[in-house]
Amino acid sequence: MAANTAPIYVLTPKISWSTITAANTALDGSGTVATVFTGATNGSYVTSIIVKSYTTTATSAAATFRIFVNNGSTNATPANNTLIRDFVLTAVTASNTASTLNWEFPINFMLPASYVLNCTIATVAGSSGFALTAIGGDY
Repeated sequence: MAANTAPIYVLTPKISWSTITAANTALDGSGTVATVFTGATNGSYVTSIIVKSYTTTATSAAATFRIFVNNGSTNATPANNTLIRDFVLTAVTASNTASTLNWEFPINFMLPASYVLNCTIATVAGSSGFALTAIGGDY
């Protein structure tokens, strides 16, 4: 079997986004998730995911942020999901005069066609929420 000996680069840059406003403590990828990236017809390469708190209350709660790969089928079936990363997000105090924290998490892998990256936050306080932005490209 011949191996591909030519480097492959993404054809089309891709930025996609979603938001999370509801908590989900499931460790199997089920429940309420935010789909932040979907693999294109020929697959995709995902560089990173950026998370930004947009709390309108005094302080958002500290929480665990989780990233799952889903095989393109329902995330309600745990066998369709795998947890690939989890990170602790610190509490963020809302401000109109100072910037709030944001986090960038490296992904750096290929995502097959129709596979998706789903994200969850374990704790969401009051009117807090998180904006998610995925950076990558489609082959």
